[in-house]
Amino acid sequence: MDIHEYQAKELLRDYGVTVPPGGLAYSPEQAQYRAVEIGGDKWVVKAQIHSGARGKAGGIKVCSNEHEVVEAATELLGKRLVTHQTGAQGKIVNRLYIEAASDIDREIYVGIVLDRSAERVAVVASSEGGMEIEEIARSKPDSILRCSIEPAVGMQDFEAREIAFGLGLPPSLISRAVTILMGAYRAFRDLDAVMVEINPLVVTKDGRLLALDAKLAFDDNALFRRPGISELRDKSQEDPREMQAADRGLSYVGLDGNIGCIINGAGLAMATMDMIQHAGGSPANFLDIGGGASPERVAKAFKLVSNDENVEAILVNIFAGINRCDWVAEGVVQAVEAMDLKVPLVVRLAGTNVKAGQDILKNSGLPITMADTLAEAANKVVGAWRQGKQ
Repeated sequence: MDIHEYQAKELLRDYGVTVPPGGLAYSPEQAQYRAVEIGGDKWVVKAQIHSGARGKAGGIKVCSNEHEVVEAATELLGKRLVTHQTGAQGKIVNRLYIEAASDIDREIYVGIVLDRSAERVAVVASSEGGMEIEEIARSKPDSILRCSIEPAVGMQDFEAREIAFGLGLPPSLISRAVTILMGAYRAFRDLDAVMVEINPLVVTKDGRLLALDAKLAFDDNALFRRPGISELRDKSQEDPREMQAADRGLSYVGLDGNIGCIINGAGLAMATMDMIQHAGGSPANFLDIGGGASPERVAKAFKLVSNDENVEAILVNIFAGINRCDWVAEGVVQAVEAMDLKVPLVVRLAGTNVKAGQDILKNSGLPITMADTLAEAANKVVGAWRQGKQ
């Protein structure tokens, strides 16, 4: 789960990370009030969406007076901001963060992520901040510092000091940098985060260290024990298909293709999508209905996939171990009868009670195409999709 910049800064502030003064605004008038409340003679108006590269897309504006703040807020609120991370559909700006402008001397990158290959938390830092870490790794790989954290003891002060010195910070800022690095790590650890990113962490001309931008992402599977974090979720920033699936306990990722997939098991889902591509089609989603798929759960999955306007054919691919093919078949029949399905449907069943499941589908009298193998199922659904396009 992602959260907004202002929410990330509020959380990190509680862990000792220094951030510029700022406030949230939902209207131009409120933006002006926030600027007056913050004080000073220069402010930054920031669109709050779940995406990076907002500045390149025109979502961050520096203002020198209150009139400019109002103009910037008027322009941004309600705007569909398109970045390379949002895709062509963009995301609507519903709120703004008004922040005091900072006199920047240097920009630094700091990130804390899970290194799955090493099975440890990794701290990544670079003296070349202000751009994405992928770009830094490509253009200036020598500037990147890495520190793998021993899970038994967590991040230690000496490790934070080594990073601070490696970034070339002056001695007067080392202590402050250690506090920020250790605070970011504790936030990562205590809040079940999967990523903490401060980019840029700036050195101001008056000798302060400030987090000008921050991103936090959290482990969805741990949200049940973090109710305070769950409340920060902004559903307006999420893919509505993925949001509906999550609310129903389904694992779903929306894609750009035309063939809807209903599958049990992440590995089988990946293999099925690859096979669809190999057959000349394009999957519209990744949908794993899980190991205990009841007829009701299968029906929910059908409704979710069919509600996607891009879906022009559906493939159900179930390998029943914990599941039973007859349960899945009952769910398929219930869903098709209730929905008056208008697109081609191909079903491949294998595993427990496969004969009973196939008999239920055959005896239903519904226009369901059956397949015995994954390759056959992929070829049949792609062929049905192509025929429907003619």
